[in-house]
Amino acid sequence: MTITMRQSRLLAEPETATLSAAYEACRNVVRAEDPDRYASILFAPCASRPSLFALYAFNCEIARVRETVSEAMPGEIRHQWWREALSCTTSEAAAAHPVAAALLDTMRRFRLPPEPFLNLIEARSFDLYDDPMPTWLDLEGYCGETSSALIRIASLILAGGDEPGSAALCGQAGVTYALVGLLRAFPIHARRQQCYVPHEVLIACGVTHDEIYAGKDSEGLRAALAAMRNRARGHLSTLRDGIRGIQPNIRPAFYPVTLCEPLLRQMERPDYRPFESYIGLSPLGRLWHIARGAWLARRG
Repeated sequence: MTITMRQSRLLAEPETATLSAAYEACRNVVRAEDPDRYASILFAPCASRPSLFALYAFNCEIARVRETVSEAMPGEIRHQWWREALSCTTSEAAAAHPVAAALLDTMRRFRLPPEPFLNLIEARSFDLYDDPMPTWLDLEGYCGETSSALIRIASLILAGGDEPGSAALCGQAGVTYALVGLLRAFPIHARRQQCYVPHEVLIACGVTHDEIYAGKDSEGLRAALAAMRNRARGHLSTLRDGIRGIQPNIRPAFYPVTLCEPLLRQMERPDYRPFESYIGLSPLGRLWHIARGAWLARRG
């Protein structure tokens, strides 16, 4: 049977419409769950935005698994579903999931290997349990496989799938952003019996996990959190030294990090209370800081 050009176009339209709906679903997920990265995408080229929404929506899906399960095993099962979806691009189940469908399409378009995504899922397995974070090395490894990996993949997307360089700066940026994010979420994690402050730091400061989970403020705890902030500032300083060498086309991948400085300043105020203080920016403030960072980056 001969298929006319018009028939061929009509047959292709449902797939195109389905993918468009999948990318739109990703945009809604990021807007609702990751306002920092959503704001940063608004300063990226229009052509790159759908794929960045797919990438960040995938991160949202993995990051929120802990919040949607009552114990670790269902979370592990969910993680395994994502591993299988990313390893088999023809999976009908994956194609039916809007975030998975958009992500798989993005991976095909930009020739993205599955390994960074699989490593992110593996690192996020730590979130499913209440184990302590042992050392700085463990914490920064976790940040590298999660936050730094997202910046690295976003850079590849913005570079059209070509090698953009700046892998080391992606690492610094991701660790900075993740450390600040973990500090912001400290009271939430404490209520869930979780703590991402390295155990070696807590020991040095004379703080126990039981005290943190009981919501006990102390000079030792403040010293431990200050050590986390100092670590973040160290990475931020290194990033600033090298940021001007980043290719202009991939700079939007780094824009979320522009929010770290004002957030760190909020946590360094005298009235900061680890279990009570709200650390965050208004939507307008978020946009202002990212816009300012984008303007400074263009000035070189």
